[in-house]
Amino acid sequence: MEGEARPGPYRATRLWNEITRYFRAGMPLRKHRQRFKKHGSCFTASEAVDWLHEVLRSNSNFGPEVSRQQTVQLLRKFLKNHVIEDIKGRWGSEDLEDNGVLYRFPSTSPVKPLPSSRREKENLETFSRDKERLFKLPHLSRRTVKKHELLDSLENLEKTEPDITKENKEDELHRKEISQEYVQEIWRNIILIHLQTILGLPSLEEVLQPTQIVPEYVIYNMTNTSKHGVVILQNKSEDLPHWVLSAMKCLAYWPRNNDMNQPTYSGFERDVFRTVADYFLNLPEPLLTFEYYELFVNILDLLQPHLERIAVEALQICCLLLPPPNRRKMQLLMRMISRISENVDMPRLHDAMGTRSLMIQTFSRCVLCCAEEVDLDELLSTRLVSFLMDHQQEIFKVPTYLQVAVQDHIEYVRMAQGKYPREEICAILPTYSYCKQITPQEFEEQKVSTSQAAVAELLENIIKDKNLSVKDKKKKLKQFQKEYPLIYQNRFPTTENEAILFENKPTIKQPMLSLRKPKFRSLRY
Repeated sequence: MEGEARPGPYRATRLWNEITRYFRAGMPLRKHRQRFKKHGSCFTASEAVDWLHEVLRSNSNFGPEVSRQQTVQLLRKFLKNHVIEDIKGRWGSEDLEDNGVLYRFPSTSPVKPLPSSRREKENLETFSRDKERLFKLPHLSRRTVKKHELLDSLENLEKTEPDITKENKEDELHRKEISQEYVQEIWRNIILIHLQTILGLPSLEEVLQPTQIVPEYVIYNMTNTSKHGVVILQNKSEDLPHWVLSAMKCLAYWPRNNDMNQPTYSGFERDVFRTVADYFLNLPEPLLTFEYYELFVNILDLLQPHLERIAVEALQICCLLLPPPNRRKMQLLMRMISRISENVDMPRLHDAMGTRSLMIQTFSRCVLCCAEEVDLDELLSTRLVSFLMDHQQEIFKVPTYLQVAVQDHIEYVRMAQGKYPREEICAILPTYSYCKQITPQEFEEQKVSTSQAAVAELLENIIKDKNLSVKDKKKKLKQFQKEYPLIYQNRFPTTENEAILFENKPTIKQPMLSLRKPKFRSLRY
């Protein structure tokens, strides 16, 4: 099932189709008896849960955090969408439990049609205009802006307007101020270039629109942080309520909950946890917002061991796009659940579920979900929250290379304007390259072939080593043959090939041992 749902728009629907096709093709069917009647080509609900649970846990899109209960919920979605039906042909409800009730596959195809591409004329015109602004510098004013002034002006963009002055003929350098509109375009397009390269998509048009990138948010998230890297909000009304922050701090630093200043009781930590969970679950919108749903779902394809570094870099950029209040809540939530999961002193917060699983399953829906109901929402968000929790320190670090790239581009434009003040400047944005993404199977093949090549090279070094005596060389070759028989056989297919290696070596006969006749003592006394 790996690799079929490629990155791109409507990835959740593609994953749904992939799972349903794989389930229909792979789920074992057999005869079952129910109430003195035999039914062929069917399966029990428990058999389906067992098989599908194992498949989901081994799939990189979902991961080992998938619980059995989540698998049951997915099978309920299958029943509702007529992927399966009960033995009497009934479907449409979500009345399915982990038991021995019989189900079968219908004759109709369960594959969902992909939505048609949203290529409206207005969007195309907007996209083409944005594309033109990549390479064309707008009319600029003359005043030079320092680098630190650029950040200040962007943060207060809504309060000030670009100051357009008349051309000053006395300015010897002919350097012009870069308008804030153009600076925003630089930020927007450099972020798009990085994301498109990381995700390996020919276009981000249906995953992330340029208008969805708000440079003011990016700048604020990069510059207004505490010493721990957490966003600091100027407007305190957008922050978490004090009682929620106190409850989160109590859980994160348990049992050192000095902030509460009140006696605890049996089950106190569970009540505090329930208070925090209720607040986040009642938010009107997920922390990653509805508009970035498609973007974060596409990053799920990178959550594999050999792509971990690229996935972290992609999430670094995507989390910068969030409104500052959302980013702050995400940071504090991930820090809290990460500490709770690693805290061996924390009492059990659930009777039947481990602490880590409880954290992931409790908060997954308030982190990522679609505005419209999507059948795989919970499984996808579970996978993402698991990765975010494990790598939260790296993901929420500020990627300073973005700021450097923007500043370098601005300096290039300024220098060009100073050199050619009367001409329009074609300022081409930089390009970036990443390692080509490969499948896990290709990774394993490359790993084996690379290690085999290194071992084969070691064999050649033994053969060509002139400092080794014939005896030592034969000893090493015999040891090599014992450890790596296949590589040795490829180098020496027959014994004749092996004999050629030593045929020109002179053989020195060992001297005859001088045997002394034993002396027999006389038997006489």
